[in-house]
Amino acid sequence: MSKKIMLVDDAAFMRMMIKNTLQQNGYTDIIEAENGEKAIALYNAEKPDLILMDITMPVMDGLEALKNLKEIDESVQVVMCSAMGQEAMVVEALKLGAKDFIVKPFKPDRIMKTVNGILG
Repeated sequence: MSKKIMLVDDAAFMRMMIKNTLQQNGYTDIIEAENGEKAIALYNAEKPDLILMDITMPVMDGLEALKNLKEIDESVQVVMCSAMGQEAMVVEALKLGAKDFIVKPFKPDRIMKTVNGILG
């Protein structure tokens, strides 16, 4: 598959888990960022087809990054990832234009259903 996916999470372990799931399902063009600021810089250079982004991160959180990405490219496809109990942040993310959200801890089939649903 030639779709490019960016993973944005301050936890390297989380990025690795999602990356493994994506790779096992044929998505091999994967780029990573550990915070929103890096994600924005990488977005401009890489133009990924989809971004899976954590909400709670240092430097710049996922909501702030989502706002910035939407200003850069209105058609950017972002799926937010959040831990249980962050419903208010998820609602805010959807209002800001996130396509969907995935709740941590992740289930591989939920990740793939969301990714395949957006990337077709």
